[in-house]
Amino acid sequence: MLRVAVVGSGPSGVYTAQSLVQSEPGALVDVLDRLPCPYGLVRYGVAPDHEKIKSLQNNLRAVLEHERVRFLGGVPVGPGGLSATRLRQLYDAVVYCVGAAADRQLGIPGEELPGSWSATEFVSWYSAHPDATAAGFVRGARSAVVIGVGNVAVDVTRILARGAAELSRTDIPQAALTALAASGITDVHMVGRRGPSQARFTTKELRELGALPGTEVTVDPAELALDPDCLDPAALPAVRRRNVEELRNWAALPPQGAPRRIHLRFFLRPVELLADAGRVGAVRFERTAPDGQGGVRGTGQLIHIEAQLVLRSVGYRGVPLDGLPFDAEHGTVPHRAGRVVREGRTVPGEYVAGWIKRGPTGVIGTNRPDAKETVTSLLADASMLVPKEPSEDPLAVLRAEGFEPVEWGGWEAIERAEAELGLSLGRGGVVKLPDWDALLAAVREARA
Repeated sequence: MLRVAVVGSGPSGVYTAQSLVQSEPGALVDVLDRLPCPYGLVRYGVAPDHEKIKSLQNNLRAVLEHERVRFLGGVPVGPGGLSATRLRQLYDAVVYCVGAAADRQLGIPGEELPGSWSATEFVSWYSAHPDATAAGFVRGARSAVVIGVGNVAVDVTRILARGAAELSRTDIPQAALTALAASGITDVHMVGRRGPSQARFTTKELRELGALPGTEVTVDPAELALDPDCLDPAALPAVRRRNVEELRNWAALPPQGAPRRIHLRFFLRPVELLADAGRVGAVRFERTAPDGQGGVRGTGQLIHIEAQLVLRSVGYRGVPLDGLPFDAEHGTVPHRAGRVVREGRTVPGEYVAGWIKRGPTGVIGTNRPDAKETVTSLLADASMLVPKEPSEDPLAVLRAEGFEPVEWGGWEAIERAEAELGLSLGRGGVVKLPDWDALLAAVREARA
């Protein structure tokens, strides 16, 4: 019997568990998470109005309800929790699927001003992540700048512009819904340093901006003209070609006079956040131009965009895991086909999957083959991992050592509490519990 701990209950962790129980009939898998709720970024990263993507939770749920898979929430790994050494004592193998938790910085003056946030902080707030402490994002703001042109940037732009009536039908927490309903933001500028043909958003996400009630999308034809690939996009890959075609359509439209406006801007590199009365008041950009080698160069021309709210969405980065080696340059754990590498040698029993293995790349589905590769390596090592004598159930050991794991019944209690909250608020569906106290209160009530 092979006992495996999977650290992290997002898609990479759940797909790892699925591959293990499908490939090895004798495998018992504990999926550990420091949060009392499963699903990782599917619960706390997918925008509340993306219900189709969020429905992936149903597929992940089926894995976590498998008879040989056990969800153990509320179990931190690292400082203040289980160490990597202790995990290896409790389990025959450990697979770390902890994602990339840090945001990349802009590294420009004024980035620390009040009103300047990472997109992740904003997403955590409207997703009711229990660690989200920031509030007041939109208070007093008339204009917002989102720096970045990937799908996360599109998500936060859309949420800033979407009306409360549509959001009230989602699981967005009540405090965030109330704040967004009272928002005075009329203009959202989504800005990229390179050209439209190099933007990383998908066409589906892009088109959603044009479908928002009471909102018009503007594109500057002069910025499209700076991109040679926009003049004749026929040779571009399909997604980039469709993106350019959509942007060209918007650029050709006359002003519509809508109450809210989304401005898609390109060839602008942020160089400074400017203060006004002690907080962000504007962003100074330098105009860029294609350098002929796939990148851009500065032109020296400066442009200011008013903004009382700035959200940076320029990528994620893995953080070191206590007790594991770390490649600081790439923000990943060194590995070979998922096997952790220490001092040039692989370590049977320690593995990685997901973003901490490959970096923050790909889509949710990319985690399936990634997890399978790691599981293949793990099972090839099985003969070195399985003890001759059956080991003690780790759950009993965790409880004896003072941990209070949230099992599947505790998670189901949270689900019931969120359904009851939505009903009490008259919103007709689930409404997320907003903080640690509310989540753990639901678990305690189920245990009583």
